[in-house]
Amino acid sequence: MNAVTRRLQRQQAAEPVTVQIDGQVLQGRADETLIEIAQRAGIDIPHLCWSPGLAPAGNCRACVVEIDGERTLAPACCRQPKPGMVVHSANERARRAQRLVLELLQTDMPGAAGPAAADATGVDTTTTAASPPPTADATPHELDHWSRALGVGPSRFPRRASSPAPGTADAHAHGASHVAAHGATPPPADRSHPAIAVHLDACIQCTRCVRACRDEQVNDVIGLAFRGEQARIVFDMDDALGHSTCVACGECVQACPTGALRPAAPAAAQTADRQVDSVCPYCGVGCQLTYHVKDNRILRVEGRDGPANHGRLCVKGRYGFDYAHHPQRLTTPLIRRADAPTKAAIASGGFVMDPSRQAEVFREATWDEALALAGGRLRELRDTHGPQSLAGFGSAKGSNEEAYLFQKLVRTGFGSHNVDHCTRLCHASSVAALLEGIGSGAVSNPVMDVTQADVILVIGANPTVNHPVAASWIKNAQERGSRLIVCDPRRSDLARRADLHLAFRPDTDVAMLNAMMHVIVAEGWVDEAFVRERTEGFEALKANVAAYDPEHMAAVCGVPAEQLREAARLYARSKGSMILWGMGISQHVHGTDNARCLIALALMTGQIGRPGTGLHPLRGQNNVQGASDAGLIPMMLPDYQHVSRPEVRQRFEAAWQLPAGSLSAQPGLTVVEVMHAAQRGDVKGLYVMGENPAMSDPDVNHARQALAALEHLVVQDIFLTETAYLADVVLPASAFPEKTGSFTNTDRLVQLGQQALEPPGQARQDLWIIQDMARQLGLPWRYRDVGDVFDEMRQTMPSIAGMSWSRLQREHAITYPCTDEHDPGQPVVFTDHFPREGGRARFVPADIIPAAERPDEHYPLVLITGRQLEHWHTGSMTRRATVLDALEPDPTAQMHPLDLQALGITPGALMTVASRRGAVTLYARADDSTPRGAVFLAFAYYEAAANRLTNPALDPVAKIPEFKYCAVRVTPGGEAPVQGSYGGGQGFRQAVGAVPAE
Repeated sequence: MNAVTRRLQRQQAAEPVTVQIDGQVLQGRADETLIEIAQRAGIDIPHLCWSPGLAPAGNCRACVVEIDGERTLAPACCRQPKPGMVVHSANERARRAQRLVLELLQTDMPGAAGPAAADATGVDTTTTAASPPPTADATPHELDHWSRALGVGPSRFPRRASSPAPGTADAHAHGASHVAAHGATPPPADRSHPAIAVHLDACIQCTRCVRACRDEQVNDVIGLAFRGEQARIVFDMDDALGHSTCVACGECVQACPTGALRPAAPAAAQTADRQVDSVCPYCGVGCQLTYHVKDNRILRVEGRDGPANHGRLCVKGRYGFDYAHHPQRLTTPLIRRADAPTKAAIASGGFVMDPSRQAEVFREATWDEALALAGGRLRELRDTHGPQSLAGFGSAKGSNEEAYLFQKLVRTGFGSHNVDHCTRLCHASSVAALLEGIGSGAVSNPVMDVTQADVILVIGANPTVNHPVAASWIKNAQERGSRLIVCDPRRSDLARRADLHLAFRPDTDVAMLNAMMHVIVAEGWVDEAFVRERTEGFEALKANVAAYDPEHMAAVCGVPAEQLREAARLYARSKGSMILWGMGISQHVHGTDNARCLIALALMTGQIGRPGTGLHPLRGQNNVQGASDAGLIPMMLPDYQHVSRPEVRQRFEAAWQLPAGSLSAQPGLTVVEVMHAAQRGDVKGLYVMGENPAMSDPDVNHARQALAALEHLVVQDIFLTETAYLADVVLPASAFPEKTGSFTNTDRLVQLGQQALEPPGQARQDLWIIQDMARQLGLPWRYRDVGDVFDEMRQTMPSIAGMSWSRLQREHAITYPCTDEHDPGQPVVFTDHFPREGGRARFVPADIIPAAERPDEHYPLVLITGRQLEHWHTGSMTRRATVLDALEPDPTAQMHPLDLQALGITPGALMTVASRRGAVTLYARADDSTPRGAVFLAFAYYEAAANRLTNPALDPVAKIPEFKYCAVRVTPGGEAPVQGSYGGGQGFRQAVGAVPAE
C-alpha cells in the first residue's frame, strides 16, 4: 500500500459520525473506536488490553458495552461507530460483565485468594497482608485502579496455573504434566536485565507489551508463545530478558497494566510526591516526558504524548536520569590550587583524571570569590590584549535562553564574535549548504512526515542508535508500505530492513549521489516545472553530473550500477520522497559538498515543500537547533543574521541598547580555530559552559594542549569533566531537570522544559551564573526570570516572533516559523518560495574531493566514529546513569569478524587502535555490520578516547573536522582501559555506585 492509497483511506475514514454514549450525543470519525470517542468526552470505560496508540486486540473484554439492537455485548476498543448508534457503558448489564472480567483477571495476580488457592501439594498459597508473595510489590496498577473504581473485591475464583519463567529448565515443558507439577506456584522473577524486572506471575496476557515492542518500537523482541493454558510472554527464543536482543526502550514497561514488566530499580515503585512534565535531555528528537519526583529525587520517567514522540521513549530518555543525583556532582565553586599539578602535565596524561582526587587540583571557594576571579581575570585580559583575546563555547544541552544570553555576553562583554558550540562538530557543513542553497539552515519537514512519504532515503545516519524514537516512525512507515533506501557503509539495523541498501565505500558520498543525479537527468525524471519556476543554476549542475554515469562511479563508490539506477528511480518517481541524514554526511572535509548533493537531489525532482517530502538533517543534541537559532555561532547573530551585514548589526545594537558601531563586522573564530589560536597564544581566555572540548574535539591531545596553554579558563558544568580539570575556575551549574527553559528539537519545534529538582549544594542555575559573569564584565543585566530572556529573544528573532512565554507555557510546544500570536506554526516550509533573494533555491555542483588522510601500508584501516545507543556524546552524563553504564560499561572497538580473525584477535580481547595522532586500547567486538577494512569506535569513553585518533583536517567551507574518516592500524593486546575512579569497567561502575567496591 503506497502513501497515496493511505492518504485516500484516511480521508474516507475522517467522515464524521454521530453516536450516543451514556446519554451524551457525541461526534466521532468513522475510523475511530467507541472507547476513543468516549475518552475524548470524559467517559471512562474500563480497559486493560487497550492503550492509546496501540492497535486494538480486544482480548481482555474489560471494556464491553451494550449497543441498542444488538444481542451480545461488544468490546468498545474494537468496535467502530455507525451513525445513530446508541451505546451503554455503565448500565447494569455492561457493569456486571465488566466486574466479572476484572474479578477473573485478579486471579492472575500475585497473592490472589480464592477457594482453590492451594497448590497441587495441598500447601496453602493464599497470601496475607503480613506475608506478601516475593514477586509482588505495592505499586498500584491499572487492574487495581479499575477494580477499585467498579467495587470489585477479592476474587471468588481459583488462581490459574502458571508457566515457568523464561530461561529456566522448565520453560520448554509442555502438556498437562507440566501444569500438574507446577500447579499455582508463581514463576520466579526474571531480574537478568539492569533496567526491567519481569514478573510473569502478574501477567494477564493482554499483549500490550507485545504490541508496544512489535508495532510501536518495531523491535520484535517480545512474543506470545505456546497455546492454551501454556501460553505466555517470551523474549526472543524464550530467553531471559537480559540475554535477549532487548534495547531497553521500556515501552513494554510503560504499556504493562499489571506490573508484570516493571522498572528494576526498587525506588521506581515508590509513590511520587509530584509529576513534572518536561522534555528529554539527549538527542534532537525532543521527546516529551514526565518526571515522577519524591524528596527531590527522580523515581522514574514516563513518555507523554508530545508531537515528536506520542508517548515513546528510548533507553536514554527513560533510564538515563539518575546522573543528576550522582555523588560526583559539582556542588561548590572551585579554584585551581597554586600547588596543583601543571595543566601541561594533566593535558599530556601525566596526571590521571580522577574526580575523587579533585582536592589535589582545586580548592573550594565562595561564589563571590569564584565569580570575581572568573570574570575579573577575563575582563583584565580583554582590557589588556583586546576583544579577540577571549572566546566562549556555549552548550547545545542548555536552553535557548542560556544560549542566547551566552552569545550576548561574548559579543557585548568580550567584544568579539568568538562564540561557538558543538554544532561546529556536528552539522555545520549541513547548515552551510542549506543556507547557501535554500536560504535556511533548518529542516524543511518534521521527522513524522516519513509516515506520509512514499520513499524514505536515510543516508549517513544510524537512527536506531542515535535517534531511536525517530527510527521507530521510519520503521512504522515502512511496515505500512513506504519504500526505504539506506545509504551507509555500515549495515545498520535500518539497512537490514531496507528495500535497498547502498553500502558505499566510506568517503565516496559525492560519487554515489552524483551518479544518482546523472540517472535522473539521463532518464528524464527531472521535475522541469519545479526547476524552471523555483530554482536557479540547474544547467551547471546538469553539465557537472553528466560525467558521473553509474557504470564509472560503481568502481569508485562500490555500489553496483543497477542499484544506483534503482535508487535514483525510486526516489525521483515517487509522489513523495524524503531525505534524512546524519553526521556521516557532515563530518568530512567534503561535508558541505555531500549536503549540496542531497539538496540538489531534492530540488531537481521537486521533492520539497510538501508533506512527505523534504530535507531533514537529524540534529544530534537536544538543543543544537535552538542554540544555533539563538546565535551561538561565530558568524551569525540570532536567527542566522550574518554579522557582516550593517543593517543587522544596527538592529541588534538598538535592541541591546549598545552604542552605534559596538558590534564587530568581523566573524569570530570557530571551535577548532579557537584551539589553534589558544596554542599560538592569540586567544588567552576562554569561558566554557556545558561543553567538553577536551573529549569532543578532533585530535584531543592537541585540544588538551591548547586548553592548557590558556592564561585563564573558566568552566561551568555539572561534573568535573576532562575540560574542567584544566580550568582555573569551575562553576557548579544546574543539570537538565533542575532548570526551566525552552528547547528546540530537530523539527523546529520549540518546547518547554520544566524544573523538577533543586540543584544540589551551592550549584546554581546556569542563567544566574551567566548574568553574574556578565556583571563582572561590566554589563548591567537585570533579567528577572527565564520568561524575560525569552521575550527579548522574540523581539530580535522574527522566526519566533509569534511565541510569547505565556503562550509557550500554555501550549508547551510550538513550531517555528511562527510570525504572530495567532500563527499555529509551520511544520512544512518552502511550500511556495525559498528564503533567498528572489525566492529561488540554488543548485551548487560538487566534485569528488578525497579524504585528507587515506589508508596506506602503515595505517591500512579506516576509522569511523560515532555514538552508541546507551551512551551520549562524551559520556559525562550517561556513564553516570546506573542503568546505562550497566548496559555498556566498557569501551569497545567494532570490527568485522573476518578482520578480527585475520588479525588474530578474539572477541572480548584487548586490541589497540592507533593513528598518526595517538593510540587507544579497547575490547574487541565482532560486528558483521561494520564493513571489511573499517573500525568503529564510540567516543563516549574517557579511558579510550576515540578523538585521540581523529583527524583535525577541516571542511574548507564549514570548518567542521573530519571525524568520520582517518587511517588507523589495529594490533592485538594493550593495557586494559581502566583509569582511576572515572575509568571504564569495574572501576567506573564502582564510582557510579552500580557495584560495591571490594
